[in-house]
Formats: sequence, structure tokens, C-alpha cells
Amino acid sequence: MVVAFFVSTILSVVIYRFCPVFITPLMVIRSVEQVKGGKDLKMKHDWVSLDKISSSMPVAVMASEDQRFLVHHGFDLDAIEQAAKHNMNSKKKRGASTISQQTAKNVFLWPGRSWVRKGLEAYFTVLIELMWSKQRIMEVYLNSIEMGDGIYGVEAVAEEHFGCKASELTRANCALIAATLPNPRKFSSKNPSDYMVQRKFAIMKQMKYIPIMPKEGQDVDPSTVDGGIYKK
Repeated sequence: MVVAFFVSTILSVVIYRFCPVFITPLMVIRSVEQVKGGKDLKMKHDWVSLDKISSSMPVAVMASEDQRFLVHHGFDLDAIEQAAKHNMNSKKKRGASTISQQTAKNVFLWPGRSWVRKGLEAYFTVLIELMWSKQRIMEVYLNSIEMGDGIYGVEAVAEEHFGCKASELTRANCALIAATLPNPRKFSSKNPSDYMVQRKFAIMKQMKYIPIMPKEGQDVDPSTVDGGIYKK
């Protein structure tokens, strides 16, 4: 059983290194919840390659979710330390999950906070960091993440909320989408609240310090990183 687990998980990571991810466990779970709740079944998801996504979209999610994405190896130890210190003195908890961790969770696992799931998340994060490029991780992340009720991926949210293709999203559109990601079923990029608009502008300010996603095979010089914020 142990051998079968490692073989099957490693094989699935290898397959998804090259093949689109058309469905995830979360998509199935949300669909079941819709049916049980008596709602109409809704699952909008259209896979597009990274080169068909606005170059501002990776910049926006890095600015919002994981500013050291291009230089860490799956886990941002500085962010984890800062979150731990914050959570010791605040009732409002702060997470330190990287884009790599979120991708591992979205594609291979289920929602939850159990130690078993967190352990599996760490395992899959290590695997995808070893076997996928940063570009592939970002591509899968932007195509798989929940971006609204029944909406998954940047192409679907672009069509549903902005009436355009993912490649046509503006810098402001991308920042607004990124602003909703902590809770995309509560916060809307289609009808943003004042709070969402404020977050959008805050993210746009941070985007000034985040480099455009490099092409496959290119890396960012780690010396350009200072305290988690990219220098101009």
C-alpha cells in the first residue's frame, strides 16, 4: 500500500506536469454541495495556457498571495515566522500558504485543516516544486483556483465577470480578481464592495515591485528580493 501510494502520487504529478487539469477534488465537492443545497449545478472552467493569460495576472496573485513565489522552494519560512508571531497576539489569524501550497491543495487534495491534510499538502508541494517549473505551477494555479461561486480559473472568471478573455484582462481587473482570493465565494470581482476596491488599489501598489513572470527556463535573481518585497 505504501509503495502504491508513492507510485500513484508521483505518477499523477508527472502527468499533470504536461497535461491540463480539467477537474479537481474541490470542483467535485462544490458540485455536490450545490446539488444537496437544491441549487442549479454550475461549474465554469476553461483551461488556457499561461501565454494566453494577461501578464498582469501572475503579478497580481504574487503581489497579493505570495511575493517570494519566484525564489522560494515551496515554503516561505519568513512568512511562516511572521504569521506565527501575529497569530500569538491576535484573534484574527493570518496564514502563510504559498502559491505552491495552494496549487498542491487545489489539484490533489480536499479543503480542511486537519494535520493529515496539511501533511499531504506539504508532501505534494515538495513534489511539484521538484518536478514542475515555476511557470507550470503558476499556470496550474491560475487555471484551477476557485474565483467565484462555481467559477474556476482565470479564463472562466474573465468571461463571467468581465466579458473578455483572460488575455484581455487589464491590470486593474487582475488586481481585483486577486483581491477576492482569500474568499472568492464571499467577495466578488463582478460586483466589488468598497473593501474590495480598496484591496484592489493596495495590490496594484504592490504590483509595482513584482517582476513579470519570466519565461520557461528563466529565473529571477534572488539578490533582487528584499524582505519579501521585490525592489524596483
